[in-house]
Amino acid sequence: MRSERTAAISVGVLYIAASLAGIIAAVALGSLLEGPDALTDLAAHEGRVLITAFFELIMAIAVAGVAFMIYPVLKQDADTPGKRGLALWYVGTRITEGALFLVGILGLLSLLALSKEAASSGAAHISQYHAIETVLGTVSDYSWVLGQSVFCAGAVMLYYLFYVSRRVPRWLSVWGLIGAPLMLAAGFSLAFTGDPDSTISSILYAPLALQEMVLAVWLIIKGFNPSPVTPTDS
Repeated sequence: MRSERTAAISVGVLYIAASLAGIIAAVALGSLLEGPDALTDLAAHEGRVLITAFFELIMAIAVAGVAFMIYPVLKQDADTPGKRGLALWYVGTRITEGALFLVGILGLLSLLALSKEAASSGAAHISQYHAIETVLGTVSDYSWVLGQSVFCAGAVMLYYLFYVSRRVPRWLSVWGLIGAPLMLAAGFSLAFTGDPDSTISSILYAPLALQEMVLAVWLIIKGFNPSPVTPTDS
């Protein structure tokens, strides 16, 4: 019971840390990647870019950490091969999500390096860097979208397992099962809007983002409900 309590608190803290890190990173970066002067703006605001990359790295580590802390609980409740498979797949999705976020960070840092090179070459040669800027920006944007898409797939697995095990209140599990597809649609909206932070995507992100914070607080305060699987069942 003590280990489960520790796991619940750790998972809740990691959820909050990942969300806060993502918000800080978004605020730090601001609109530097927008507008016709985005390439030169990055070099002029190197500190903000590095802060963004640092907090994005924290987020990538935190989302992977959630899986490792919660897996023992999922494994204990997995009384069928299907549940055991979903528990492992969930860990895999969160590791993949973190790895894709790292690709996004590398894309941002590559844009910073390109910005410095463009700034040193002078205004007359800026145009020749725009094609590379577009490619790196697209890689960075879609790596985050793919990471969020993998996260949504993992969220469906997690909240299904929680729903059948009742480790958290079922209303929280149902909320997660509804929010995950909406967040998945938000990621796909990038292909149509060209803006990962468009109004429609923000609206679609909101239900699952709020649910995660409610779940995090619940786990920190209440912890997991008792396991429905007894030692003789497992």
